[in-house]
Amino acid sequence: MANHIDTVTVEVVRNLLMSIAEETYGIIVRSAYSTNMKERRDVCTAVIDPDGNSVAQVESLAALLGSMLNVVPNIYEKFGKENIRPGDMFIANDPYHGGGNHLPDIVIAAPAFAGDRLIGWIANIGHHSDIGGKVPGSTSGDADSLFQEGIRIPVLRIHQDGKLIPSVMDLLLDNTRVPQEREGDLTAQMSANLIGVQRIQEAYERYQDDLPACMRELVNYSERRVRAVVSGLPDGEYCYTDYVDGCGDKYPDPLPIQVKVTIRGDELTIDFTGTAEQIKAPINVPYPCTKAAVFFSVKALMGDDIPANEGINRAVKIIAPKGCIVNPTEPSPIGAQIDCQQRIPDAIFGALAPIFPDTVVTAGNGACTTTILAGEGAIGTDSVFIFHEVIAGGGGASRNQDGLSGVQVNMTNTSNMPIEATEMEFTKILARKYELKADTGGAGQYRGGLGIERELEVLQDDVAYTGLGDRHKFRPWGLAGGREGAAGAFYRVAAADKTVTRMGHKTTSLPLKKGDIIRVITPGAGGYGDPFRRSPELVLKDVVESKVSPQAAKKEYGVAIVFDGVHYSVDETATAALRASFQPASDM
Repeated sequence: MANHIDTVTVEVVRNLLMSIAEETYGIIVRSAYSTNMKERRDVCTAVIDPDGNSVAQVESLAALLGSMLNVVPNIYEKFGKENIRPGDMFIANDPYHGGGNHLPDIVIAAPAFAGDRLIGWIANIGHHSDIGGKVPGSTSGDADSLFQEGIRIPVLRIHQDGKLIPSVMDLLLDNTRVPQEREGDLTAQMSANLIGVQRIQEAYERYQDDLPACMRELVNYSERRVRAVVSGLPDGEYCYTDYVDGCGDKYPDPLPIQVKVTIRGDELTIDFTGTAEQIKAPINVPYPCTKAAVFFSVKALMGDDIPANEGINRAVKIIAPKGCIVNPTEPSPIGAQIDCQQRIPDAIFGALAPIFPDTVVTAGNGACTTTILAGEGAIGTDSVFIFHEVIAGGGGASRNQDGLSGVQVNMTNTSNMPIEATEMEFTKILARKYELKADTGGAGQYRGGLGIERELEVLQDDVAYTGLGDRHKFRPWGLAGGREGAAGAFYRVAAADKTVTRMGHKTTSLPLKKGDIIRVITPGAGGYGDPFRRSPELVLKDVVESKVSPQAAKKEYGVAIVFDGVHYSVDETATAALRASFQPASDM
């Protein structure tokens, strides 16, 4: 092993390892069967060192970080490092026993060898549209046990001596409603790993013992970088509490996510004591996912150039009492955990906003607004279709910029599903509307990003609808006098009489008839700063672009907009009078 590795070599190797992770990610996206992976890109990949530490990870989807950071140590614990062989590949989805975030997220990992020496791992994880359970899509809003959410896969060998173990694949395919799609997606994941292993071996041929030495240095470097930032912060305790809406009719009351961040020298402790207890509903956050949320928050605050690897975890101490909603005991259900996991960064950012004023943005849509439609109708050779979509919302504003509109935030980073892909692959669904929703961005000197309004019509009877979301009650917060963003909502428009019914934020397998329309409105984001300090010209631009209505311009911003039948313009006299009549909000 080399004693000293120069920084140039470490940087070159870092980029090489990232290119390996990115190449395997691209292989999955290009070869997968489901729209979940090939269109929405609900996938993440990583290179892992021989000791089980993640050293290079595609920054595609923070929600999947938890499994990637734990999968290899779990393999070693179960099988023993000495029993890993060339040509092996392992699969898991159970966060209580080896991997996964919730059961639809399946992780597959493969070791790379140079001769008989283990030199690293390649791993990937992808969201599968169905892996059994009580409802199509394997994610409900009312499960009270993990056993209702699909097949549980502890860490298993799925390849041995370079060959697929057919009995393991048979077990998986017999526990899904769409076996052809599952086989295609799993094959894409395993094939990507084969290329990743080859690339790690090529890297070792070039760098020899310098490769694992660089891996160790990258992990140490990330830890040093985080500790250096922490040591420059003022010592103290910083607290914040945000809330999850609850979970359906059984748990209608808000659930607090309470965080205390303690800084002492270069030590950073994040304590969730006081957070809600676990519940018999599917928004409990497994501890690996809580670690992933903390990992994301620390990296987002302390340096986008800090390599995403295990070193970030080493620099942080997490306290999450066993049995609370962010560290549940099995078999607590976890299918919709992302709606609660999203609130963890919001709480951490809220706590640290006073000491990161140039970095923290206002609360974004903070949800994983999910629509699942399932019914009979062949897709390939499968006898049913399962449409799964996560619809974006508003992104938070900063102290010098408006928030982005129609984006995923925090732990989610999937792509918006194109209407063309929806209608081409799911011929029993028609997209009626897909647009930014006016007045959903919180007012401020810098406006919060807008949410989305999307309408989907079903073209046959007996389609089951599941809608999962959050921020339907607790709106995204603003900063420095900025207003809250708008809440989300789910509606059903009945085909028979066009009656519009608002549904809860956790709706499970609601039967739809031909012509029924599901209307989804996603949350916006909070504004930053006093809205009366926003330039009237920018407010006018927002009105012209249908981001802000003339009525909201007057009420929220104190800007009078007039319309002459052709053009909008600012009534400067009326605007001056409006703004003079209100006391401006003070900065926080």
